[in-house]
Amino acid sequence: MSLPGDASPSTPADPLEGDMLAMGRRARSAACALAAAGGETRTRAIEGMARALRAQFDRVLAANAADLEDAGATGMAAAQMDRLTLDPVRLEGVAAALDAIAAIADPVGVETARWTPANGLDIARVRTPIGVLAIVYESRPNVTADAAALSVRAGNAVILRGGSECLRSNLAIHAALVEGLEAAGLGADTVQMVTNRDRAVVGHMLSGLDGTIDLLVPRGGRSLVERVRREARVAVLGHLEGVNHVYVHASADPAMARAVVLNAKMRRVSVCGAAETLLIDRAAATTLLPLIAADLSAAGCELRGDAASLALIPAAVPATETDWSTEYLQPILAVRVVEGMDAALAHIARYGSGHTEAIVAADPDAEDRFLAEVDAGIVLANASTQFADGGEFGFGGEIGISTDRLHARGPVGAEQLTSFKYVIRGKGQIRA
Repeated sequence: MSLPGDASPSTPADPLEGDMLAMGRRARSAACALAAAGGETRTRAIEGMARALRAQFDRVLAANAADLEDAGATGMAAAQMDRLTLDPVRLEGVAAALDAIAAIADPVGVETARWTPANGLDIARVRTPIGVLAIVYESRPNVTADAAALSVRAGNAVILRGGSECLRSNLAIHAALVEGLEAAGLGADTVQMVTNRDRAVVGHMLSGLDGTIDLLVPRGGRSLVERVRREARVAVLGHLEGVNHVYVHASADPAMARAVVLNAKMRRVSVCGAAETLLIDRAAATTLLPLIAADLSAAGCELRGDAASLALIPAAVPATETDWSTEYLQPILAVRVVEGMDAALAHIARYGSGHTEAIVAADPDAEDRFLAEVDAGIVLANASTQFADGGEFGFGGEIGISTDRLHARGPVGAEQLTSFKYVIRGKGQIRA
């Protein structure tokens, strides 16, 4: 009898399928070696990744320039172009994230609980690697480094499949990562990059590669995530789009509200933590909304409002039903005047994606109610939604913001890429 991940008894008729199955088997072997290597080895590997990446900045930037040229020729949207773009500052940020991931405590083997029930057994719950991860993502070459380092930190081998629009950038980054792995004595199969542009690759990954993939993480647009959830034959950790709200309560400090809304929307419009809808209490809207709108307009943001908003913001355009559920990833913000907390919560429950939601309020009761009742991976009070980022949480990085409710939710760092087992020590007990 063959076990999941064993070599198939016959050669697949499809050469691509055969290549992908072989990649899965190599990843399974690498995962076993990585889990046994120990935390210090994993730390050295990630530190080596960062050093090698810095040594190859010129090569990575040249590859990225070629990707950008091709993307520009195809008419890629501005938001996607921004996510695709690397420059020396951004690339140093990628390397610095690797340093941060290397510095965090290794989660593997950590005892999270221990107790002795009436039977006298010593029971401990201990973190373990998940095994083999597969990560499918679009337009973000920085994910290549973040995902690789976080997977290694958590003791997992990983198969990466980035978008074809950033393949050159991904391959250049991957080459540096492999150099760091090998310098620490780990095999190149620990972090594998799919080089084939064929879309059929994703289908093979969704099949689980004969049981060698333990968890698949999609990071991309709605169409990618929906396809993964529809077709996957393996466990999925979902990252849905960020339809995020900032709710300005009637009690909000005006200066704070203006600063938070402007930053939440305009700091960087192409990230999934950017605010896409502003909700503001009618009691505050008359005096405060025109000021917020002026701030946003001066920063180049288009406003799309409901009837009450349009009466206060003459330059705004009417919002449609679609606007309330759209992740723009552009300098566009939907605006609605609401009749208090109940209306704000109802709007978020209907249109939110479960990603990140924020309230600006001086009333502690309003703040507490919002934080308790809003169903999202991240809820904030009196802070920008742009803090929806694993690095800002102290995770070193992230492979996405999970909008699922099971296993992991919010920023997915190294700890969220582990499972656990129960380790039981007895003294000869037998059960009656």
